[in-house]
Amino acid sequence: MRSQVTEENSNNVKSVLKAFLIMEELDKGGELSIGDLSERLSMDKATVHRLINTIKEAGYANQNLDNKKYSNSLKLLAMGNRVMEKTGVKHISRVYMETLSAQSGETINLGVCVGNKIIYIDKLESTSTIKVGLGIGTSVPIYCSGLGKAILAFIPEKDVKSMLDTIAFEKFTNHTIVDREELIDSLREIRKAGYSVDDEEYVEGLICIGAPIFDYHGLPVAAITISCPKYRYNVEKHLTLFSGLVIDAAQKISKQLGYKKRVK
Repeated sequence: MRSQVTEENSNNVKSVLKAFLIMEELDKGGELSIGDLSERLSMDKATVHRLINTIKEAGYANQNLDNKKYSNSLKLLAMGNRVMEKTGVKHISRVYMETLSAQSGETINLGVCVGNKIIYIDKLESTSTIKVGLGIGTSVPIYCSGLGKAILAFIPEKDVKSMLDTIAFEKFTNHTIVDREELIDSLREIRKAGYSVDDEEYVEGLICIGAPIFDYHGLPVAAITISCPKYRYNVEKHLTLFSGLVIDAAQKISKQLGYKKRVK
């Protein structure tokens, strides 16, 4: 990818534009070295080194001390989260999450995609004394979570394949899908059904059923799931019920975000 900084606007501060390009590339690629960024953005290594260290000093990037590679920090997420709390998907989704919680009696999660990860941005705990699920702000792999697969299934397949190129697949449980083609096939099935199922793929004993949330462009910008302990889950009783509930909630949230076409 070539650097997109041009001479067109004399008001542009080129170093600032280059810094944003670096952050955007880190968002796409996860952990990257100075050499990786230099090659991807057609910037000389000295410039990348200077800018990435400035970004890091400002708190917007982290460096892995083991491999010396850089990644975006959660500082931007924190800023974005505050925006979402006021005007975005988190604010809009809350009332539907509350309804979903009352209908299912289980934990409700809301997540967004950041690079090749899913970040939990909101949740409502089950009223049961035995609770499951991950906390707000937790980052999980996109390929083996109910939230992640609900989003992945509705991204154009060529973009999914590009994203999968950035992932080092790890088998978290005996149920984790780590074969690319098997995962892509499962995403096609999710797209047809309209909902995803994470059956102990990331956490043993945890099952999640999710559906995508679309913006006014028709892009999957978030997902919502019902999570419960596997011992409380009966496929004949709960699959149709929970999938219908999350699809309905996701459709209503999508409509609030300006999405016109009905989610299939």
